[in-house]
Amino acid sequence: MNAVTIVIGSICILMIAYRLYGTFMAVKVLKLNDAQKTPAHELEDGKDYVPTNRWVTFGHHFAAIAAAGPLVGPILAAQFGYLPGLLWLLIGAVIGGAVHDAVVLFASMRQKGQSLSEVAKKELGPVAGFCTGLAMLFIITITMAGLSMVVLHALEKNPWGTFAVGITIPIAMGVGIYHKKTGNLKAASTVGFILILIAVFSGPYIQGTALGDFLTLDIKTLSIILPVYAFFAAALPVWLLLAPRDYLSSFMKIGVFIALIVGVFFVNPAIPFPAVTEFIHGGGPILAGPVWPFISITIACGAISGFHAFVGSGTTPKMLDRWSDIKVVGFGAMLVECLVGIMALISATALHPGDYFAINSTPEVFKTLGMNVTALPQLSQEIGLNLEGRTGGAVTLAVGMTYIFTEIPWFSHLSSYFFQFVIMFEAVFILTAIDAGTRVSRYLIQDFFGEFYKPLKRVDWLPGSIFASALACFMWGYLLFSGDIGSVWALFGVSNQLMASIGLIIGATVILRIADKRSYMLTCLIPLAYLYVTVNYAGYWMVKNVYLNEAAAGYSILNATLSIIMLILGLIIMIAAIQKWTQLWRTPQAELAAKANLTQNI
Repeated sequence: MNAVTIVIGSICILMIAYRLYGTFMAVKVLKLNDAQKTPAHELEDGKDYVPTNRWVTFGHHFAAIAAAGPLVGPILAAQFGYLPGLLWLLIGAVIGGAVHDAVVLFASMRQKGQSLSEVAKKELGPVAGFCTGLAMLFIITITMAGLSMVVLHALEKNPWGTFAVGITIPIAMGVGIYHKKTGNLKAASTVGFILILIAVFSGPYIQGTALGDFLTLDIKTLSIILPVYAFFAAALPVWLLLAPRDYLSSFMKIGVFIALIVGVFFVNPAIPFPAVTEFIHGGGPILAGPVWPFISITIACGAISGFHAFVGSGTTPKMLDRWSDIKVVGFGAMLVECLVGIMALISATALHPGDYFAINSTPEVFKTLGMNVTALPQLSQEIGLNLEGRTGGAVTLAVGMTYIFTEIPWFSHLSSYFFQFVIMFEAVFILTAIDAGTRVSRYLIQDFFGEFYKPLKRVDWLPGSIFASALACFMWGYLLFSGDIGSVWALFGVSNQLMASIGLIIGATVILRIADKRSYMLTCLIPLAYLYVTVNYAGYWMVKNVYLNEAAAGYSILNATLSIIMLILGLIIMIAAIQKWTQLWRTPQAELAAKANLTQNI
């Protein structure tokens, strides 16, 4: 198998799915009608509700949903071989992820752009709404820990990478200040991007210096620094750090993956990985569980991801200019993210299996696998960094992309620069997600605890903002400090896919209300049935075999408690949904359609 075959075949499948299934969802199932005003027009305020060009909205939505998940998940899942990950990415994205994102976006827009917990309250009742809000708080907390874990192993004892990533903070703040004072976005962007490139190329000169020694940090130190950084990122004004970092990182993400696709076509690397490995039945050094259910838990973003529901019921529904834009922004952006995940999978499986497992396993575990490294010693020497035992996925992606790029003759001597640039590229994107996610977590905390103490609901109340930001950072910071990538990423996967199940539940309810044919509800019920069974079995397996198993490396009473609470919340929401579906099914379809049209026209 070679990479170009995979890329061409995948692009064709995704384009056909968008043209046929995307159109079916938009025209037949959701019945998108541009004659009706969107919330952006109806509630236009120049701040949150702003009608925006579909391609600008697409860029915002894609940058928000495509964080570390489609980069890391496929790399960790490569443990099972290239075929399980490739199949789940394509099938999961077309049947599940694109449908989920489109229906969540549609459901939120029907309720004037409100959050998913508010939509659940109106569609399923107050109990389901409360459970959805609580589940969202748990899930966003676990998500932050899972994403941050990836950064730790990339920057561990890597002063070049730590410097390149750290310097982006003042650069982003400088871009934000300059743009706010002058309004010159083009100059701010150009200067910011040039400064980032200078930071990467300056890295070798700090190694061996006092600054380099200061930035040579271990995992525990980094796991304290990241939550502290996130506290300030969540508390500072959006224009000062979060927005300029988003903007700069979007350029990098698009540019890097266009370059990777071009590089794959130029080099056409062979895929030395087998289609499936011996670890499909479990016992792998990266993920202990079997290929099912863990392929669908490990690869979330890129296939189907509940994290997208935070975006699809957050900023995006307040920006869409026309209802038909849901097809481009909701359905289309998910398919593009699927392609990002496939490119990450190719980067990992383009490595020799021995090199891949040496990076993603501890040295002690790797010795038990009976494998030998091939190109890794040479790559370590060229990059100037010991690559063995750097688990988490980020280093594997950087090594894989470096391996592909340096096969091009002009770039053969730039291994170290490519590697550190990709590390910075990944870390900046993950920090962007941490910035936004911690801020969302802060809002959720203020909204949740504001029910008991009213001033907390005011997002402009400084003491409340500080309290909520600190609590959010402490919660995911504790998970980060005490966890490992195998257990935390599995916890993230279970919680994230449970959130996707909740999104599909709400989508199925809305479709049952509005669709001309009740059979259209199957567009949500089919992926929901698979995902709900998968996430519950994965949660049970992790609790039994890892979190409550004292002999397991991921033994954690806290993780077991969180998993059980989330699965119970999911069960309550599912029971409420079945009761609501039964009630709606007994209502004549004409009556439901009339009520749906009346509600949407109000």
